[in-house]
Amino acid sequence: MQRAALFGRSTRKKLKAPRWIWSSLSVVVGFLLFGAVWYLLSHTVAPRVPDPLATLQTFLELIRNPFYDNGPNDKGIAIQLGVSLLRVFAGFLLGVLIALPLGVLVGSSELLRGALNPVIQLLRPVSPLAWFPVGLAAFAASEKAAVFVIAICSLWPTLINTAAGIASVPEDYKNVARVFRFSPWKYLTRVLLPYALVYILTGFRLGLGIAWMVIVAAEMLSGGTGVGFFIWDSYNALDLNRVMAAILLVGLVGWVLDSVLGYALRKVRV
Repeated sequence: MQRAALFGRSTRKKLKAPRWIWSSLSVVVGFLLFGAVWYLLSHTVAPRVPDPLATLQTFLELIRNPFYDNGPNDKGIAIQLGVSLLRVFAGFLLGVLIALPLGVLVGSSELLRGALNPVIQLLRPVSPLAWFPVGLAAFAASEKAAVFVIAICSLWPTLINTAAGIASVPEDYKNVARVFRFSPWKYLTRVLLPYALVYILTGFRLGLGIAWMVIVAAEMLSGGTGVGFFIWDSYNALDLNRVMAAILLVGLVGWVLDSVLGYALRKVRV
């Protein structure tokens, strides 16, 4: 009996799969379920929407020759994607340059936090479509207006999370800084920012995700080049296969961007 029990335990240990296998299987199952629901909907309630197989075929066609350039309104998907990413990173970095120092100030001062919080809550929910005419009027150029929209929509998570991280620094940390007579710069770089780094990176992660979502709407309005323009132009040409393939590409790129910042966040937490 004891030998049988020992044999059963050793067999279970041998059959126990590594964690990465279960994670991979869960991802595969999730995509299969998503594809099944998509296929079912495209053949019932939304027959005009291409099913996953047709979308995947078009997706492969797009990436087979991604760098062609046949003029201003006919460029490969890699060129469109590159332009969109440049706009996203430009707008996101501009938003960070505004949000990070402002978040430190708001988090450090309870009076300033009480004064600016209503303004933040007023402006934060405004749609990117509403900001685009403001940017167009201010800069008189659709390219700069698109970057402005990305910046103004993506800065709020960084601002709010940075302020929350700075405001949550323990009093013991502040007392130690006073005892050792840290200069303002040393206090900022040795106490505030290291403690709030997890909050700040979380804000970066959320802000970059918002920036990537906003770019599609901004480029639909600005025109010219970019993934958003590609989707809108494909829709006007009644090519829904290309629309769905581009949506799939937008999702994949967003997943990669989020995974990179998520990895950095996990490293900081360790």
